[in-house]
Amino acid sequence: MSYLWRLFLSAVIALPLIFLTLSAHSSPISITQITGTDFLELGVDKMRQGNYQEAIENFNQAIEVEKDFAVAYSDRCLAYLQLQDYHQAVTDCTQAINLAPDNSEAYLNRGVTHYRQGDYPAAILDLNRAIALKPSDFRAYYNRGLARAGDGKDSEAILDFNLALTQIKRISTLLLADIYNDRGLAHFALQDTQAAMLDFNLAIRLNANDYRAYFNRACACGRNGDNFGAVRDFSQVIRLNPSNAQAYVNRGIAEYRLGYHLGAIADLQKASEYFENQGKRVAYEKTLDLLKNLRQQISSVTEIALF
Repeated sequence: MSYLWRLFLSAVIALPLIFLTLSAHSSPISITQITGTDFLELGVDKMRQGNYQEAIENFNQAIEVEKDFAVAYSDRCLAYLQLQDYHQAVTDCTQAINLAPDNSEAYLNRGVTHYRQGDYPAAILDLNRAIALKPSDFRAYYNRGLARAGDGKDSEAILDFNLALTQIKRISTLLLADIYNDRGLAHFALQDTQAAMLDFNLAIRLNANDYRAYFNRACACGRNGDNFGAVRDFSQVIRLNPSNAQAYVNRGIAEYRLGYHLGAIADLQKASEYFENQGKRVAYEKTLDLLKNLRQQISSVTEIALF
């Protein structure tokens, strides 16, 4: 991570929750006559179980029975998206759109796929179309907000996150927490630390087990010079996600600022071990460099204090 070696990491970019739904619901299937819809519903069941490859096989069967089955293409796109086969996901969503131009789910799925590929302008275009077709769909606003944030348009992203919140009818508190967390990131990027802190606090209140919100709030504390708060929140990140090397690095820096030199060295050593085990060679070497520099600074302060 290119900014790892600054005083504090930038707020972690939370992975987008796709907030997508499948286009069919399961129902009893007759053994005597299996239709394309039956195969589709089997695929939907497999998707809900997390068996994405088996779901694709069922969607394939649905398409074999009904060649122009737009919903099957759209749902198969979602399965490929979960498997990170983005090329095939875009191909399937495009086919679904060609067969049914008013299919908002296909535009939504393709938009999310473009986002995952880092093609934010294409994602925004597709999500614009999804919103035009279904203006009440909070998922489209939320994902467009993520795409706009990825494209550096944080003010517009905040507007989309606000719209997503106004369109939500019934949703779990965990998903609501993610929206606040991502809106907080947009505020943070705009240097509005106060607004960011408010959103991170809301996210934590709604989901006390989401390490990302604690990480982000810790970064906001660091920006405000609240090193005690940063240590507190990075410690919470480590409790929830013990192998989070970035949290160890940042907690170590906050501890160094507070004069907790032994704790700082221990955290940087632990971070280097995790980076090495995770195969992150560049981060590992940078952490060793940072550890060396901190040791030299600590040694220099100690020597001065002796005179």
